[in-house]
Amino acid sequence: MIRLLLVDDQRLVCEGFKAFLEVQPDFQVVGMASNGHEAIELVESLQPDLVLMDVQMPIMDGREATKIICDRFPSVKVLVLSTFDDDEYLEDSLKAGAIGYLLKAEMPPEQLVQTIRLAKEGFGQLAPKLLSRLMQHQNPWRSDRPKLDRSLTGLTAREREVLDLILEGLGNAAIAKRLFIGEGTVKTHVKNLFEKMGCKNRVQLVNAAHAAQEK
Repeated sequence: MIRLLLVDDQRLVCEGFKAFLEVQPDFQVVGMASNGHEAIELVESLQPDLVLMDVQMPIMDGREATKIICDRFPSVKVLVLSTFDDDEYLEDSLKAGAIGYLLKAEMPPEQLVQTIRLAKEGFGQLAPKLLSRLMQHQNPWRSDRPKLDRSLTGLTAREREVLDLILEGLGNAAIAKRLFIGEGTVKTHVKNLFEKMGCKNRVQLVNAAHAAQEK
């Protein structure tokens, strides 16, 4: 069972998400908050698995609340769901420790369900529109980039191969096809990479790899 905390200053939005999400057999909405301060208090008392966090709210916004929650409660994942596709909101949320940033207008209910399940397993999630823009801005997967420095300690040979392909922009299915392994095996390697490199999503993983290359 995935225990969810919904955070949005619009009560009707929370109620709508709650009604839909609780239909899922593996979801339980344990609480709702209308601002970041309430969210922190409820995370402490309810210990949800995942927080579905809005960005712009009174008293304390989602970015500040995300940072505090991720610092104080590292086992709790925060998935931002916002109407704003602003680069600053995106970068601030990911730096604060959010496992993903999604746009309400581009998130069909059935896709949100799958996204929550993946986020609970530790897989970073970004709205396609934002991922495309982030890639153009940072250009981390350009074809002429050098392969990852093999001196990185702690990674197995297979994990380094998977990381190289992530840096090329491949998803799990494409990586599995390239390496002739199962997609479930790829997910395990990606999860191990997150743990070993101290990352919570693919964006952080890319940045960590770049930092390793620059040393």
